[in-house]
Amino acid sequence: MMHRFVDRELWSNREFAAFVLANSVERFAASALTIMLAFHVYDARKSAFDIALLGFAQVIPALAFALHGGEIADRVSRRRMVLMTISLLVAVCAGLVMVSVVDAWLVPSLLMAAFLSASVRAYQTPAAVGLEAQVLPLRLVLKGVPVIATSARIADMVGPVVMGFVWAAWGPAATYGVLGLLFALSHLGFARGIGEKPVPAHAADGPGPIARISEGVRYVIGNQVLIGSMALDLFAVFFGGAAALLPIFATDILDVGPSGFGLLRMAIAAGALTAAIFSIRFMPRANAGLALHMIIAGFGLSMIAFGLSTSFFLSMALLFVAGICDGLSMVIRHAILRLASPEEMRGRIAAVRMVFVSSSNELGAVQMGLSASLIGPTRAVVLGGILTLGVVAVVAASAPKLRRLDLATYGVAPRAVPAE
Repeated sequence: MMHRFVDRELWSNREFAAFVLANSVERFAASALTIMLAFHVYDARKSAFDIALLGFAQVIPALAFALHGGEIADRVSRRRMVLMTISLLVAVCAGLVMVSVVDAWLVPSLLMAAFLSASVRAYQTPAAVGLEAQVLPLRLVLKGVPVIATSARIADMVGPVVMGFVWAAWGPAATYGVLGLLFALSHLGFARGIGEKPVPAHAADGPGPIARISEGVRYVIGNQVLIGSMALDLFAVFFGGAAALLPIFATDILDVGPSGFGLLRMAIAAGALTAAIFSIRFMPRANAGLALHMIIAGFGLSMIAFGLSTSFFLSMALLFVAGICDGLSMVIRHAILRLASPEEMRGRIAAVRMVFVSSSNELGAVQMGLSASLIGPTRAVVLGGILTLGVVAVVAASAPKLRRLDLATYGVAPRAVPAE
C-alpha cells in the first residue's frame, strides 16, 4: 500500500515535496489557530453567543476579500503572494502572545485577531491553490491531488489536537508562540523549496478587476460539476458541522475539559488519516460523483448520532466516522477543483470555492452557536445532520452530471463558460 504514497515519479519532483511539507505545516498552524481562538473565546466567558461572534469575525473578511484575493492571484506571482500572507500570520500570532500575557480586553482582542487572520487567509488561499497547480504537472494530478488534499486535511485535524495539549500544559501565550514559529517554518519551506513561477498568461489581458471576478463566478455557476460539489460542501458543513460546538460538548455535556476536547479533535484526525491512506491507494475515480454523495450522507448520519450521544467514547467513535467522510470528500472535491479549473482562472475559481467554504465553516459556526443558544447544542447538531441528508438528496436530483462524474475521464474544461 505504501508504494503508492512514495510514488517515485511524483516524489522526484522536489518542488512538489516542498509544497506538500510547507503547505501541511501552514494548514496545521492555521487550523489550530482557528480552533484555539474558539476555545479561548468560549473559555473566557463560557458564552455560546461569543462563539457566534467569532464566526462573524471570521466570515466577514472571508466573504468580503476572497474574490478580490482570487483576482489578484491570477495576475501576480502566486509564490510571492503566499510568502507575504504567511508573514502576516506570523505577526498575528505575535500579537496574540501579547494579548494572552496582558489579559486585558481579552474577548474583543481575540475577535480582532480572528478578523485579521481570516482577512490574510482570504488572499493566501487562492494564491496557494494556484501555486499548487504550477508545481504539480497535469499528468500527475490523480496521483498528487490525494497526497496534497489528504496531507492538508490531516494537518487541519491534527493541528488543534496537538495544540490543545500544548494549551493544557503551558497556556495560551505559549500556544500562540508555537503557532507563530510554525508559520515561520512554513514560510521558509515555500521560500527555499519552490522557485519563482510565471504570472498566468492572461494576467495582463481583458477587462478590469470587477469584470474578471464576475467572469470567475459565472464560470463556476455555469459548470454543474463545480457548483454541485461546492454546494454539497457548503450546506453539509453549514448544517452538519458540529466542530464549532466541540468546546461546549467537551466542557458541559461530556465533562472532559480541554484534554478531552483535544481527544475529540484527535478522533476526527484519526478518521482523516484513515481516509488519507484509503484515498491514496483506492481513491474513487470512475464513480467519484456517486461516492461523494454517499460520503456526505454518511457525514450527516454520524452528526445525528453524535448529537444524541452522552458517552465520551461513543462520541469519539462517531467523530472518527465523520473524519473519514470529511477526508474522503476533501480529496474528491480537491480533484474536481484542479481538473475543472483553467490555469488563467485558477485563482478566481479557488476564491469562489473559498467563499463557499467560508460560508459553510464560519457561517456554520454562527448558525451552530445561535442554534445552541436557542434550542441547545444537542438539538442543534441533530437537526443539522437531518438537514444535511436533505441537501444530499436535492443536489443528487439537480446536478446529474456531478452524480455521474468519472474523474478518470474528466479533463480541464474550455475557457469559455460551459453551457449546461
